[in-house]
Amino acid sequence: MKVIIFGATGTVGIEIVKQALKNGDEVTAFVRDPQKLQSISHPNLYIHVGDVLSLNDVENALQNHEAVFCALGDGRKGKIRAEGTKNIIEAMRKKGLNRLICQTTLGLGESYGNLNFIWKHVMFGMLLKKAFQDHKLQEKYILNSNLDYTIVRPSAFTDDQITNTYRIGFDGSYKELNLKIARKEVADFMIRQLNTNEYLKRTVSISN
Repeated sequence: MKVIIFGATGTVGIEIVKQALKNGDEVTAFVRDPQKLQSISHPNLYIHVGDVLSLNDVENALQNHEAVFCALGDGRKGKIRAEGTKNIIEAMRKKGLNRLICQTTLGLGESYGNLNFIWKHVMFGMLLKKAFQDHKLQEKYILNSNLDYTIVRPSAFTDDQITNTYRIGFDGSYKELNLKIARKEVADFMIRQLNTNEYLKRTVSISN
């Protein structure tokens, strides 16, 4: 498939790029700084330099693609995640694209493991309240978009109380897990969403 990845230079985004290329997909990486992907060389990888806060940049990047991945960060005082997602959704509508697979760290429900519990409640509950509000707005845009979406909530930020939420668990001793997120596992799951309708219009929680 021809896929485009927004947030391609973030910790999850880079893994999505790698997994998509491994899957045999043609990948467009939407980035502000192409130097961050210089370690990845592949004939099916194309770099599009732009800014998700520019609707025109996003529209130009979406030409001739079949699916969109979104793994945006919280830079620029919290504006990128929600407002960037809003632009991506609007551009997808204009271009007739429907499939959106998005990673967001929204959620303050139950999680497994004391370290995740501490991370979740200290970082989001006390230190990152503005970022948490931004995550909620991002997810609101997606839920109201009528796109064929899958929302993936990794690791400590899961919330089982929200309707239509599924949990995929990992053993707490699993070596690839770190404090915040199982990056490779999340990226692999998101790529597999290209070929299934199982989680269309659903929120998927991944936790250890």
